[in-house]
Amino acid sequence: MDVLLLGAGGHGKVVLDILRAAGEHTPVGFLDADPALAGTSVGGVPVLGPVNLLTKLKQQQKLKAAIVSIGDNRARRSYAALLREHGYELINAIHPAATISPTARIGKNVVVCAGAVICAEARVGDSTIINTSAVVDHECRVGEAVHVCPGALLAGRVNVGAGAFIGLGAKVIQCLTVGENATIGAGAVVVDDVPAHATAVGVPARVIKSKQIDPHVNADARP
Repeated sequence: MDVLLLGAGGHGKVVLDILRAAGEHTPVGFLDADPALAGTSVGGVPVLGPVNLLTKLKQQQKLKAAIVSIGDNRARRSYAALLREHGYELINAIHPAATISPTARIGKNVVVCAGAVICAEARVGDSTIINTSAVVDHECRVGEAVHVCPGALLAGRVNVGAGAFIGLGAKVIQCLTVGENATIGAGAVVVDDVPAHATAVGVPARVIKSKQIDPHVNADARP
């Protein structure tokens, strides 16, 4: 199936490589918000222009499938919603060198990079990245639009809320919760729950910043 990629930056190059390695879909073009990229190519695939071409491409070129190839969690989630509104099928990019248990469940618009491992009965939400050599162990629950960075390790039964960022090489011990939109710094070792919207760093990890959110503000409108 021909596939459109939203995002022609560094993560876009990674997703392009994964799609080619997997061989299930054919990348036919990028869309990107940077007007300087229009008319160029990435990895031999043309950058067609901005995202407002979605309707035209669907009608004129009969494109039906797409994936968001952007590293930023909020942008990836937002563009996934836009693609659904335009009637595109959201596909996954799963590298053939990744290992995924047959009892794991993976959402849509998910990227699983080379060397990643997703173990028994794990659940990975829509628009999430499980990056190079990351491990999501048994019965973990990883929410929507999460980024588990290269080399990060989630032990068994860890819960990760939507929009969270698990930094490079970070480790989270078993049965803990990392709240929505939380950030775990690179190399951190998490031995206690991390609240939503908090930033935790160090060994052992400690919360250095916590953002208070007005419950009356719509989540999609928060800065």
